[in-house]
Amino acid sequence: MMKKHIGYVAAVVTLLGACFTASAQRYKNVIDKSIAVVGGEVITLSDLESQVKLDGGYGSSASDKALRCEMLERMMESKLLLNQARIDSLTFNADVVNAELTQRIDMLRTNLGGDEEVEKAFGKPMYKLREEWQRQLQEQSLTQSEQSSIASTVPDMTPYDIKQYLDTADVSTLPLIPAKYQMSQICVYPDREAAAVAVRERLLSIRERIINGEKFSTLARLYSEDPGSARKGGELGMSSKSIFWPAFSDAAMSLKPGTVSQIVETPDGYHIIEVIEKKGDMFNARHILIRPQYTLEDREKAFHKLDSIRTQIMDSTVTFEMAARFYSEDPATRTNGGQMSDPNTGSSYFEVDQLKPQDYAAVRDLQPGQISEPIESLDNEGRNGNTVYKIIRLDRIVPAHPATLESDYSELAGLVSNTLQMKAINSFVDEKIKSSYIVIDPMFGDCDFSRKGWAEKVVKD
Repeated sequence: MMKKHIGYVAAVVTLLGACFTASAQRYKNVIDKSIAVVGGEVITLSDLESQVKLDGGYGSSASDKALRCEMLERMMESKLLLNQARIDSLTFNADVVNAELTQRIDMLRTNLGGDEEVEKAFGKPMYKLREEWQRQLQEQSLTQSEQSSIASTVPDMTPYDIKQYLDTADVSTLPLIPAKYQMSQICVYPDREAAAVAVRERLLSIRERIINGEKFSTLARLYSEDPGSARKGGELGMSSKSIFWPAFSDAAMSLKPGTVSQIVETPDGYHIIEVIEKKGDMFNARHILIRPQYTLEDREKAFHKLDSIRTQIMDSTVTFEMAARFYSEDPATRTNGGQMSDPNTGSSYFEVDQLKPQDYAAVRDLQPGQISEPIESLDNEGRNGNTVYKIIRLDRIVPAHPATLESDYSELAGLVSNTLQMKAINSFVDEKIKSSYIVIDPMFGDCDFSRKGWAEKVVKD
């Protein structure tokens, strides 16, 4: 039961921009100030520092000029687009903004350890941060809408347009389409019910020992199969309930601190939980995770069944598709003759890094049409998957190759369209820099901005 972790150094970045250059020493005692005006939009020093932190710069120093120059340029570009969005009377979706705001706050609470730590890191009370971030997300939404509006002026790509692009493009800039595999499978699961009974019996025994006085943390170190938390006595740290499986968070939120849950089942396995602390929709808890284990007998039984099915297919007694429909226990593939597809994209073609290591090992030496020996693999359930036994038929290999109009039209259409859209947006921004009222504080006068037009907008000392 692992929550997502984003690494950071817990350091509060000073708001003193005077550290950028010697010429800016006169600002060293300034807590906050305007550092850029773009049209009617103002960017303050605290705005810049807040954005640096949100983008992961917790460990950056106040003298990290390059980072702040880059961030300031991005913010000024956004303000130009925001200005135009307001002129064009564009709107934002409040529901989407609020959902993104909640996600941002939950992430920071989890990474930093609660509201107090977030307030300490950003130097402002939570209500103030919420107001600022909501405004930022609203502006971001308007900016994205303006970008989409500009991009929409680029006409749809035709085969002729793409051919023209290919005829003039540097071959080295064309995307390399990686090798792709199309496969079908027949799956057999071990006896899950029997394994679940065994896990429950183990957890009930452990829970009884805790109730009788043994420390939860000690038993978590001994028995939990969550390596991330087991070494910490099962402790997960103060986290938003939204990052856990619903069954897990519901159980934790229903517990009083110091009490131990009944057995909780999630796609990761079976848990018992002890809540340490709760704050609003956040909690810190310990847990012991045990996953179902399958015996050598289970494996041999499944392998024997799959080997028999494979023999029937090889002897042409039954087709692979028919065998999948009759024998496969995987609900996602049995109804379509065993053909595998990416659950995220729906595509039946997989790149190597999209395949489970066990599956790739089984097919890498096969020729199209050949069937693997029975293997032990993982399904798509849970964070780490659950044990499943299978045979795999390699249906087709599309070798790696430079993109061509004949075989990779959709990829090339997307590439050309994106290239032209970005060109249109960049041209818009460059022209707006020339014609807009823009003032940049001299403390950023030696920034190496990617758009040279900014340099003309820096106030001279």
